Amino acid sequence: MKQILFIFLAAIITVSAFAQANLQTAATVNLVRTEQITVGQLRAEVERMQRSTNRTLTQQERLQVLDVMINERLVLQAAERDRQTISEQEVNQQLQQFRNQMAQQLGRQPTDAEFAQAVQNESGLNVSEFSAQLRRQMTVQKYLLWKKKDLFDSIRPPTDAEIAAEYTIRRTELVRPDTIRFTMIQVPYGADAASRQRARTLADSLVREINNDPSKFDEVATRSVAPNSGYQAGDAGYIPRNADARQVLGQPFLDVAFALRQGQVSRLIEGQQGFQIIKVTESYASRQLELTDILQLGTAITVRDYIGQFLLNQRQQAILTQASNELIAELRTGRTFTVLENNIRW
Repeated sequence: MKQILFIFLAAIITVSAFAQANLQTAATVNLVRTEQITVGQLRAEVERMQRSTNRTLTQQERLQVLDVMINERLVLQAAERDRQTISEQEVNQQLQQFRNQMAQQLGRQPTDAEFAQAVQNESGLNVSEFSAQLRRQMTVQKYLLWKKKDLFDSIRPPTDAEIAAEYTIRRTELVRPDTIRFTMIQVPYGADAASRQRARTLADSLVREINNDPSKFDEVATRSVAPNSGYQAGDAGYIPRNADARQVLGQPFLDVAFALRQGQVSRLIEGQQGFQIIKVTESYASRQLELTDILQLGTAITVRDYIGQFLLNQRQQAILTQASNELIAELRTGRTFTVLENNIRW
């Protein structure tokens, strides 16, 4: 009994010591007021980063994480001082944009539970924590754009000559592989043998009805919307003949698809989740892309647009880095923060 009591008391002491350590100060920020960053707050951020990188951070890396936290709080205090704030409405609008993006992927609005799970998976935070983090990030961005407006206004778009020069350097990379667009009829099946057999029977009957006739294929595809048709059909978009497509669709599928000419109908293809019949609606041979060519079929983005945006992004990133470094250097001047390094050696 005494031994059990001793172990119980030791556990309480350990937990208490851990809690007290978490309450210790890792750093203080005092640009406009004194603000504490606790060991517990730093530990939580370090552990989140360790989960995302799947490795233990070194002491030096922990200090770098702390540096980032200090910088953020310095900017937030400066934004508060200069009345550059973000409203609750602006945060909610950004959250709604995330919901809308998720809705496009799902084909419907996500439930609150689905959205919360997506936020947790992506950030490791619950919705409330994510909203707070989002507000901080938006505030930092707004203040940086306001404080360093002249720098950002100096960014100019690339000229035609600059785009052409970049194209000559990257020309060998800008090759479109053999590409097709196709319509697909798919008869899905479940994990059990009976489901697979039912799907095979239906798929075989559709193959016999189509009999390699493109017009019959279209008729059968149109009937997929009927209740209890047992199959789906629609435009499957463009697929290139490359390693990424092979990883998604499998080599057998690509072999069948790219053996077809435009307008031809395939034999029955057995996929991982269903039996498929396809009809090629567009076919493009591999070619070197010129500046005026469409970069990605199905969009209006040309090679010129792509290279122009690439160069502009480079300039924006360089200015963003310069502006951030200048602002942080300004805010770190003087005794605006203190690091208690001995407290973060856990």
